Amino acid sequence: MLIQIAGWAGAAMVLAAYFLVSTKRLPGDSVLFQLLNLFGSALILLNSFHFGALPSVGVNGVWILIAAYSLYHSRRPRP
Repeated sequence: MLIQIAGWAGAAMVLAAYFLVSTKRLPGDSVLFQLLNLFGSALILLNSFHFGALPSVGVNGVWILIAAYSLYHSRRPRP
C-alpha cells in the first residue's frame, strides 16, 4: 500500500509542478519547480520499479537527472 501511495504522491508532485509553471505561478527555473520534479519522479520511479514498469523507471530516472543537473547549476555562481 505504501508503494501505491508513493506513486500517487509523486504523480501529484510532478503534475503540480507542471500546473504551476503552465499557469505562470512558478518560474520554470525555480528551485521549487526542480525539487517537485526531482522528488515526484523519485516516488514514481519507486512505484514503477516495484511493479516492473521499466519504461517508466527509465523516463523517471532521466527526469531525476535533469532536475538534479538543473538544481546543481542553479546554485553555482556564474562567471
